[in-house]
Amino acid sequence: MSFSAQDTAFMQQALGLAHDALYLTSPNPRVGCVIVGTHGEVLGSGHTQRAGEAHAEVMALRDAQAKGHDVKGTTAYVTLEPCSHQGRTGPCCDALAAAGMARVVVALQDPNPLVAGQGTARLRTAGVQVDVGLLSDEAHEMNIGFFKRMTHGTPWVRMKLAASLDGQTALENGVSQWITSEPARTDGHAWRARACAVLTGIGTVLEDDPQLDVRAVPTPRQPALVVMDSQLETPLTAMLFTPQRPVLIYCAVDNAERRQALEAKGAQVICLPNPSGKVDLAAMLKDLGQKQINEVHVEAGHKLNGSLLREGLVDELLTYLAPKLMGQGRGMTNLGPFTTLDDAKALSFHEVTQIGPDLRILARLSR
Repeated sequence: MSFSAQDTAFMQQALGLAHDALYLTSPNPRVGCVIVGTHGEVLGSGHTQRAGEAHAEVMALRDAQAKGHDVKGTTAYVTLEPCSHQGRTGPCCDALAAAGMARVVVALQDPNPLVAGQGTARLRTAGVQVDVGLLSDEAHEMNIGFFKRMTHGTPWVRMKLAASLDGQTALENGVSQWITSEPARTDGHAWRARACAVLTGIGTVLEDDPQLDVRAVPTPRQPALVVMDSQLETPLTAMLFTPQRPVLIYCAVDNAERRQALEAKGAQVICLPNPSGKVDLAAMLKDLGQKQINEVHVEAGHKLNGSLLREGLVDELLTYLAPKLMGQGRGMTNLGPFTTLDDAKALSFHEVTQIGPDLRILARLSR
């Protein structure tokens, strides 16, 4: 299928709307929709709202109606296949068909088994021309965690690191504030905000007592906090307990008294031990997938970072490198030591961007 320059421009506009929903729609995908008239004029537009509220297609139809436009015979550009199932909202494919759309351009098919081609099939059955595949890579990136969860049952795991150019995340005495600049720290909060959950380890909790919430950028909701705490050592006075978000604590040793105390603070305690007496990290990610977590943002110490990487559970590294050399200190992970370069974890650079004086590198694990 070939698409025109006008098609591409309108789908880019729809992707921009989906980006506006970046922090809003979880666990649903971020979707944008633009309705275009026969003369190339935008009649209505919108993006998916919070879970349980209107999807992008309905928001665009409402927008057109509020402006007094008749959308019969027009074209809708949607960044993900319109849904075909009755959930907390009605099927969007039926709404578009009922509105009299002549054509629907879809970036890519929905991986949700409840949809998976059924939305486009129902539109075609209703006599609507459906064209699929315009800017599909960009649309997939927008919802990379949703696609991972729908196809693998686990979230997309993004590990955030802030280090000097020689790879140190702290001095030997633990001092790390601040290696990177304020623009980089603000950017890091934006990546926190887009995640469904922030994951850390008990070592970080005990040493730094962090909040690990989103503060530097506006957000309509706080991501959940996930703590790997094998022995249930999380202090009841920890700063991580805030009323704005759920806290999930995964343990390997279930202490009834400690569990009850942590649950009284509002935490949910899940015991998933592995044979070594630690938390079963793979089982933890499967559990998060079942809890409809799309993206996990890891901010942890070198031990947990190393464990996640060794088990092949990390999809992407979000690394901020400051233009400074710190000498001997604390590294990013406790991988290795390797005896051959073939043992090294292979990565591919996905994006390199300068943020203030620092570099932000998105690197993906080779599979």
